[in-house]
Amino acid sequence: MRALPTALRLFLNLLAVALLLAAPRGQAQPLEELISDLLTRPAAQRAVWGVHAVWLDDGSPLYSHNEQKLFTPASTAKLYSTALALHTLGGDHRFETLVTAETPISAGGVLSGDLRLIGGGDPNLSARILPYDPKTEFGEDRMAPVRELAEQLYAAGLRRVEGDVVGDDRRYVWQPHPPGWSIEDAVWGYGAPVSALSFNDNAVEVLIRPGTAAGQPAQLRFEPDFEYLRVVNRTQTARTRRVAKWLDARRRSGEPASIDLWGQISIRSPGREMTFAVDDPALFAAAALRSELEALGVEIEGGLRADHLEPHEVADLKQGPAPEASPGIVLARRPSQPLGEILTVINKSSQNLHAEMLLREAGLATYRIGTLEAGIGALRDRLKEIGLSPWEFYLGDGSGLSRKSLVSPAGTVKLLRATASSANGDLFRGTLAVGGVDGTLDWRFSDGPLEGRLNAKTGTLSHVTALAGYATAADGRPFAFAVFVNNFGVSTSYIRNLVDRIVETMATSEPQSP
Repeated sequence: MRALPTALRLFLNLLAVALLLAAPRGQAQPLEELISDLLTRPAAQRAVWGVHAVWLDDGSPLYSHNEQKLFTPASTAKLYSTALALHTLGGDHRFETLVTAETPISAGGVLSGDLRLIGGGDPNLSARILPYDPKTEFGEDRMAPVRELAEQLYAAGLRRVEGDVVGDDRRYVWQPHPPGWSIEDAVWGYGAPVSALSFNDNAVEVLIRPGTAAGQPAQLRFEPDFEYLRVVNRTQTARTRRVAKWLDARRRSGEPASIDLWGQISIRSPGREMTFAVDDPALFAAAALRSELEALGVEIEGGLRADHLEPHEVADLKQGPAPEASPGIVLARRPSQPLGEILTVINKSSQNLHAEMLLREAGLATYRIGTLEAGIGALRDRLKEIGLSPWEFYLGDGSGLSRKSLVSPAGTVKLLRATASSANGDLFRGTLAVGGVDGTLDWRFSDGPLEGRLNAKTGTLSHVTALAGYATAADGRPFAFAVFVNNFGVSTSYIRNLVDRIVETMATSEPQSP
């Protein structure tokens, strides 16, 4: 190629310098272009994205993409149920678990009738450490709350019960699993049945360790350990590090309190923990109380029984009043921690059961009946009050485990902004996981611009990833956001990384004028 004449090269160089000097200095690439670059990547285009963000102070838009479309929210649905509970009940609300009887304890320590353990809707009738401790979730003694009740009864003089020990969860109608939950969910702790009487999250943890020699069954250790859940151990210890069949489980047909466990575990394995849901939480809690009473030397002549309020026993599932029974004589009681502490567990660790319980409690407070339908009705009322249109949401449960739930990014941000501006706004924000610090976000956003500057709720199901909450921009201005991704066919980690990049881009882009 022939070289350009010297005069022409000089002219072009001068022209380039002039254009460079004329160009505006420091002009950042527009936010829309930055996010578009992320969403147009080949893998991102194989998913459906919804993004919406507004400045908290005046509600002006920051960024939007498919903000009015409906998405499966996964666990970001807990923002709806926890915000409703906080609005309806207040941050200082406490629940109470009672032990009652129809007749007093005799001078000789005999109770002639049944001993009734009445659930008051406390999600943390457990050894969970509150205020929330992300490093040590439970204390060592899992039976502690039930032992506390048993010790109160013993101190009151109880030495023999001639009737049954009854688990009573009739505060809520017996609707253990919301529609839209997978049948497989009911086996595992994350899908534990919903009950007003819930001990140890209605679940039993089983530590599975290899047998002492290859070919032997695995060794099992239960927590809490008392007679209730039966695990049929069909496992085998494998000689090598690799196994032919992974550990798996299912509930035994016709034996709801029994679990079939099968598969292999390597003899080199340090152990694996599996958490199984119980079939009947009220009966499970009653069995725990009986175990602790017997350990104190109290004689139980009767059996175990659960009393449920069945759906067919109420006239209307959407509104009450529900039938009420006299509590009888109160022999022992255990109050819960304040609701604010309970919400922190739900939103930081994404606790499904607790979110479902609070939705029913909000329904009870609003429509005088503790049902899923009443809770959804109370939520619908609240969302309408803060300006959501009916087509911006459809919620089928309180936890987001249901595939029937649908929400829009715009509707979710409306909820976040309304809650932030309420009297409980700071409390609610404090219940959410902090980027790079704790909860389900303890490892996300670490060492980045949003570490410690983002409070949000995560959401994950098969082919679903979501993140919604609050963040602080580089100039110190807070914004609310929601990012939903559905129907992706690539790895969850890749999509999750893109979600985080989008939120970071919104926080670090050149500030927009109010």
